[in-house]
Amino acid sequence: MSVTVTPVRTRPQTAAAVPAVVGSRLKVPLVTGELIDYASLDHAASAPCLEHVRDAVAELLPWYSSVHRGAGFASRVCGQVYEQARETLRRFTGARSTDTVVFTRNTTDSLNLLARCLPRGTSVVSFDADHHAALLPWRGPNVRRIRTPHTVDALVRELEAALRACPEGPRLVVLTGASNVTGELWPVSELAAAARRHGARTVLDAAQLAPHRPVDASALDVDYTVLSGHKLYAPFGAGALIGRDDWLRAAEPYLVGGGATANVADRGDRLAISWSATPQRHEAGSPNVVGVHALAAACEAITRHGWAPIRTHERILLARLRSGLADVPGLRELSLFDGDRARVGVVGFTIDGHAAGLVAAVLSAEYGIGVRDGAFCAHLATRRLTARTGTDASGALRASLGLGSTAEHVDRLVAALRAVVTEGPRWGYRIDGDRWVPDPDPRPLPPFVAA
Repeated sequence: MSVTVTPVRTRPQTAAAVPAVVGSRLKVPLVTGELIDYASLDHAASAPCLEHVRDAVAELLPWYSSVHRGAGFASRVCGQVYEQARETLRRFTGARSTDTVVFTRNTTDSLNLLARCLPRGTSVVSFDADHHAALLPWRGPNVRRIRTPHTVDALVRELEAALRACPEGPRLVVLTGASNVTGELWPVSELAAAARRHGARTVLDAAQLAPHRPVDASALDVDYTVLSGHKLYAPFGAGALIGRDDWLRAAEPYLVGGGATANVADRGDRLAISWSATPQRHEAGSPNVVGVHALAAACEAITRHGWAPIRTHERILLARLRSGLADVPGLRELSLFDGDRARVGVVGFTIDGHAAGLVAAVLSAEYGIGVRDGAFCAHLATRRLTARTGTDASGALRASLGLGSTAEHVDRLVAALRAVVTEGPRWGYRIDGDRWVPDPDPRPLPPFVAA
C-alpha cells in the first residue's frame, strides 16, 4: 500500500443534473448560532433518500399489508410489489435469469447469510483491505486472508497463489468493487477470471460500487453480488444477496421462523420441518416490503435517469475535491494502489499534526459539514495507511460524494480544512467518551428529538 497526494487540475465545470435527494435544503445550526445549509460529505456511510424513493414509499404505505400470507387485496398488492422488486434487482445488477434474489437487511446481512450457506469444507480467500462486512463472516481452518499488494498484477498473483494452496473442495473468493477507505476501483474482472481459473466462485461486495457505477455480474463473471439500500439512496432497511441458487438451496435457513418453513408437523419428541424453497427459505419473518420497494425504486430511478450524467456529476466534483485537498498544508491522500487508479467519489486522508476526530468535530460544529473520521469499519487497511503517513494512528478522515453533493459543499470543505490547519479551531472542544465534541455545545436538537 502507498500514500499519495495527486493534484488534479481542471478548469471549473458545472456538474450534471442528477436525481434529487431529500434534505438538499436542510439547514443545521453552528455553535456560533447561525443556521447553514448542511454539506453532507458522508455518502459512503449512508446516502440520503432519493425524492423518487420517498414518493414511492408514500404511494405504497396506504396499501401496506402482509406479504405472501394474506387473501386481502392489499396483501396481494404488497406481494406483487415484493416479487417485482426481485426482477428489478436482477436487472440492476446484471444477474443471470437463473440467479436467486434474497432480500436481506444490508450488505453485512447478505455476506453473513452466504457464509452460513457455504458447503462444508469451503475454502474462502479475502483481502485484508476489505470492509469488515466482507472480512469477518468467514470461519474455519480454510480461510485465507491476503495482505493487499500495491498493484493489480500483484493482486492477481497473490490470489492465484492463495488458491493453489487451498485444499480440494469448494472455494470462494471475496471481492470488493470499490474501497470504502480510498474510493479506488478494484480490478474485479481480472480477479474473477483468476478465481475461475482455479475453480473458485466469487462474491462481489458492491456496497460502495453500486451507487456510483453500473454493476454487471454477468459481464464481470461473478457468482454473487451483495449491496445495501442505505448506500443506494433507499435508507429503509433492505439489502440483497443475488447469485447462484444451488448453495443457498442446499443450506438450512440463516434464520428460522415464519416464511422459511413449508410445513411443520408434530412427531412427538421432535418437530418434522420442511423448509421453503429459495429465496423464501432465507427470508424468515415478515418481509420488509417497504424497504424492498424503496430499494427497487432507487434502482429504477437511477437506471431511468441514466448513468452518464451521474458519472459526470461525480467526476467533476471529485476532481474539484482532490485538486482542492492537494493544496491543504500537511494533507495526505490515502491510496491502496500505486499510481492514480480510477475511483468513485470517496477520498480518505490524514492531516499532519491534527487528530482526525477533532477535525471532523470542527467541520461539523463551525462549518456545517458532515464527514467521517476513524477507521471506516476497515481497521486493517486504514491503520496501515495512517501509520505510513506518520500521523495519529487512531484514524483518518473521509469525504465522500454522491447525488446530494454540490460544488459549494466541496469548496466549503476545502476552505474549512485550510482554515483549521492554518488558524486552528475557533471554539473549545473536549473528548467525551471516544468522540471530540464542542465545549460547550449550544446547538439545539430538532423538536422531534428528545433533549
